[in-house]
Amino acid sequence: MRYNPLGRTGLFVSELCLGTMTFGGSSGIWGKIGSLQQADAERLIATSLEAGINFIDTADVYADGVAETITGKALRNLKVAREDVVVATKVFGETGKGANARGASRSHILDGIRASLKRLQLDYVDLYQIHGFDPATPIEQTVRALDQLVRDGDVRYVGVSNWAAWQIVKALGIAERLGLSRFESLQAYYTVAGRDLERELIPMLRSEGVGLMVWSPLAGGLLSGKYDRAQQAEGDSRRVIFDFPPVNKERAWDCVDVMRPIASAHGVSVAQVALAWLLQQQQVTTVIIGAKHPDQLADNIAATQLVLSAEELRSIDQVSRLPAEYPGWMFERQGEYRRKQLAGSSLT
Repeated sequence: MRYNPLGRTGLFVSELCLGTMTFGGSSGIWGKIGSLQQADAERLIATSLEAGINFIDTADVYADGVAETITGKALRNLKVAREDVVVATKVFGETGKGANARGASRSHILDGIRASLKRLQLDYVDLYQIHGFDPATPIEQTVRALDQLVRDGDVRYVGVSNWAAWQIVKALGIAERLGLSRFESLQAYYTVAGRDLERELIPMLRSEGVGLMVWSPLAGGLLSGKYDRAQQAEGDSRRVIFDFPPVNKERAWDCVDVMRPIASAHGVSVAQVALAWLLQQQQVTTVIIGAKHPDQLADNIAATQLVLSAEELRSIDQVSRLPAEYPGWMFERQGEYRRKQLAGSSLT
C-alpha cells in the first residue's frame, strides 16, 4: 500500500480509501446501494486497516446518518488509535424536513458538523467536505464557515466534492485573499470509461496543488468485468436497481473489451485493471472503494499490486480517450512551439 500527500496538508493517505456508502441502508436509495449492518461493516473496516488502508470516507446522508454511526462504532470496537486513521465526511445533502436542513450555508454546515461528530463518536474529523455546489449560498459564506470549524478544532482540513473547476478556483481565491482555510481535496467521479474531469478539473488540481479522491472508480459496477455487450446488468444487479453514475455504455464496453485480455494476461480481474489504471494516473491521490462482500474488497485491494506496462496503459488510453473539444484542441495546436522549448528541442 502506497501513501500519497493529500493536497498541501502534509497529511499522507493510503492510495485506496474505504467508502461507506454500502453501510446501513434499509430502504429507498440507500437500501439499493447497500445494507451492511454493524458486524459485516466492522469486518470490512478491519480488513481494510490490516491491508494498510488508513483513510475512511463517509457522509452525513449515507443511509440517513447510519453509515457514520456504524463507522464510529466500528473504530471504537476495533480499538483503532485516532492518529492511525484519517476520517473524512461530508455535508450538503438533506438531513431533515426543515427548509434549512440542506445546502452549504453557514447554518447547515455548523449544524452538520455537530451531528456528524456525535454519530462518529469523534472529537474532530480529519477532512470535512462540501458534498455538492449550492446555488443558494455565496461561496464566501461557505469558505468562512469551514474556516471557523478548523479554528474551533472540529475539523483539521476541508475539501469539496462535485464542483466545477471555476467554482473551486473562486473558493481558493477567496480563501487566499482572506487568509482562510482552503480546499485541499476534490472528490470526483473518474473512471477509464468516464474521463470528463481531464478537460478542466485535472489541470486545475495540478496547478493549485489540490488532491483528488476518486469516487465510483468502476462506474457503478460496469467495469467490474461481470458485464459486457453480451452479458449486461440484469436481475438484482446494482446497475439495474440504481443506474448511476451516467455512463456511455458503448464506451464502457469498448474499455472492457480492451481490459479483459490484459486482465487475463496478469491473472487478475477486469476490476483490478480498471483500478490499477486509476492508481497509475499522476493526479490521483486516492481511489475510494466500496464493497458489499469480503471477497469484493479483497479483489479491490489486490489492485495495488498490479502494475500495468506502458503498452497496456497506451492501449487503455487509446480506447478511452476523450474526443477533442474546444478549447482543448486549440491549446494542443498553439502550445506546440512552447512545449518544444520546454523540452529543449530545436524550433526548426
